[in-house]
Amino acid sequence: MQKIETVTAMREAAAVLRAGGRKIAFVPTLGALHAGHASLIRLARESGAAVVVSAFVNPLQFGPSEDLAKYPRTASADVLLAEKEGVEVLFAPTVEEMFPKGFSSLVLEEAVSKPLCGVARPALFRGTLTCWLKLFNIVQPDVVVLGEKDVQQVAVVKKVAADLLLPFKILTGPVVRDADGMTVSARNNYLTPSQREEALAVVKALRKAKEMVDAGVKSADRLVAEATHIIAAKRRLRVIYISCVDPRTMEQIREVVPGECLMAISYWVDEVRLTDNMPL
Repeated sequence: MQKIETVTAMREAAAVLRAGGRKIAFVPTLGALHAGHASLIRLARESGAAVVVSAFVNPLQFGPSEDLAKYPRTASADVLLAEKEGVEVLFAPTVEEMFPKGFSSLVLEEAVSKPLCGVARPALFRGTLTCWLKLFNIVQPDVVVLGEKDVQQVAVVKKVAADLLLPFKILTGPVVRDADGMTVSARNNYLTPSQREEALAVVKALRKAKEMVDAGVKSADRLVAEATHIIAAKRRLRVIYISCVDPRTMEQIREVVPGECLMAISYWVDEVRLTDNMPL
């Protein structure tokens, strides 16, 4: 495996792969690679393409009061996981390499990015899209692999790819959960055991909503009310949003059609912000 830190070297490595007749599957990440990323890498490998993974803590997607400074950075462990999973290239540029002095361009999406996390974290999607479009231009992938844990991010990238005619296929991998049901996330490292125990109420709420839909409940308001009641019983948890939405547009729905919508939740565990979602 090659570990590359400059744009020029990444472009050259991608060109060598293509010259050898290889297609490229790209997995963009913030680093701190974990089991969820490993599942996406395996999905990328199943496409038959050479796998390129980026590990870059993108400052553009963090707001002024968010956790940029303390976000987990595990460079050595990232290399070990990437090698174990058969990654051809790990691209780990510096901030200065990606956004040199004077960088002033932003990419905006004005519909799918607006609700949910678009309200709670206004810098998130313009920062992610700006960084990722630059990464797409550097790597020039044939396939981009994204995780459904960040379901609004997936929807936003799909919309931008369609609008701007980006020449790659998007594959998505399902949410990966630990044995206790928590979604695998780098920010889980912030949680104490007692905080994690309380956060499991969110998993319980999502599962209850799915059970209610399976039992014939169609009212999104009823589902949200029940989920809110379950989470509100935990003193450390504060809901940012709970919504039943169309997974393609992120628009709120009033009546659930089984298999065609999902419940999305964002919440605080004390001072740790987390998200989760589940198809209904």
